Amino acid sequence: MSPYLAEFIGTALLVLFGNGVVANVVLARTKGNSGGWIVITAGWGFAVFVGAFCANPFSGAHLNPAVTVAMAAAGKLAASKVAGYILAQMLGGIVGGTLVYAFYREHFKVTENADGKLACFCTAPNIRNLAQAFFCEVVGTFVLILPIFLMTDPSVKLPAAAGGTEAPIGLGTLGLIPVALLVFAIGLSLGGTTGYAINPARDLGPRLAHAFLPIPGKRDSDWGYAWVPIVGPIVGALLAALVNSLVH
Repeated sequence: MSPYLAEFIGTALLVLFGNGVVANVVLARTKGNSGGWIVITAGWGFAVFVGAFCANPFSGAHLNPAVTVAMAAAGKLAASKVAGYILAQMLGGIVGGTLVYAFYREHFKVTENADGKLACFCTAPNIRNLAQAFFCEVVGTFVLILPIFLMTDPSVKLPAAAGGTEAPIGLGTLGLIPVALLVFAIGLSLGGTTGYAINPARDLGPRLAHAFLPIPGKRDSDWGYAWVPIVGPIVGALLAALVNSLVH
């Protein structure tokens, strides 16, 4: 499989399962309605595992432009592949968000809370201080990316991807479990301020889907905040790459 196709499929699955658990908890008359924050954070942890498990043998399972930028900055991904990876991730995010709406369409119809509907696609701060939210996204992404660097064994080589080229360095199958637990931990400990986007594709892709989908009773897509979960994770990822280079 092409690494770009793997990133697309993996990110679509990530968003389908991740935003799907948000919809299950937030939307009216679902089986999981009012399931709470632990259900959401656990669902996102499992979503990361499912998406990464599918993509890992072919692309290294970035599923996140922040990971891609960090890997390129660290010399673990060719610069020529960055744009293709990010485009695939963004398209996957849009498709995943669209599938969440298609799946929960009847529940979107009976839900009155427009903010809750938006939350099924993208993040927002509970206290609207953009500078503080930016800081939270930087820190959240930093503590996602640095442990991934530290858990990655450079001696592990992945199977060749389509075209006969070696895939980027990634984690083995067992290594995906600690990453899923890491995302679960970030959600439990650090997710209460902004909803821990820590992934531009996971936020911007579904936000775009929210903008163009015919969701009944929806609000605007909060474009005034949208830059925070894009720029914050990229800055956090670059800082993690820098620290990783210093400790190695």
